Amino acid sequence: MKLLDSTDSGNSSSIERTQYPYVTGTSVIGIKYKDGILMAADMGASYGSTLRYKSVERVKPVGKHSLIGASGEISDFQEILRSLDELILYDNMWDDGNSLGPKEVHNYLTRMMYNRRNKFDPLWNSLVLGGVKNGQKYLGMVSMIGVHFEDNHVATGFGNHLARPILRDEWHENLTFEDGVKLLEKCMRVLLYRDRSAVNKLQIAKITEEGVTVSQPYALKTFWNFNAFQNPTVGAEGSW
Repeated sequence: MKLLDSTDSGNSSSIERTQYPYVTGTSVIGIKYKDGILMAADMGASYGSTLRYKSVERVKPVGKHSLIGASGEISDFQEILRSLDELILYDNMWDDGNSLGPKEVHNYLTRMMYNRRNKFDPLWNSLVLGGVKNGQKYLGMVSMIGVHFEDNHVATGFGNHLARPILRDEWHENLTFEDGVKLLEKCMRVLLYRDRSAVNKLQIAKITEEGVTVSQPYALKTFWNFNAFQNPTVGAEGSW
């Protein structure tokens, strides 16, 4: 984040940090399925309340075993990716036959986010980190102040309110890849209807023991002719 120096009468100086995001992405959803991890995010990025950019990739591979998705400030996510690149490069330089797994990367992210929070200069992101190593699936998330947990399905942003109830009802541990994609698409469709920052252009990524695959961007089929969509203010007192 940008640092601004200000001087008061030439005698004292203070450092003021920006405390709000500028260009932001919305929800990310991650689930475990039979063979690994699936993650979905749209490609929109909003400048304030304006949906300014529509081709921003917010799901990226990390090393050999992990996949990260981010909502929140895009420039902070780029800084996180730079730090992760340095971490993976440093780990590879040991050349000891071992490599960082998703649990280690998740722990690193929790320490990074909490450290920046303690400096009152947070990285304005909520992160989803998933991966597979030695046959073990791992999925967790971390907030901008370092709050973190693991679960069978996680979501950030509006997805935490609108997608998690769907996942609680329909997720099960024996989901096939096809069923997992359908479930993610159902969640993303609900978010598209209800989240003004969402855009109908998304990517779905999967990670298994064989590696990471990120889909090409595509759009969902939608239906906008619901009665409530046609007359959204009917019955609302004081509406325009």
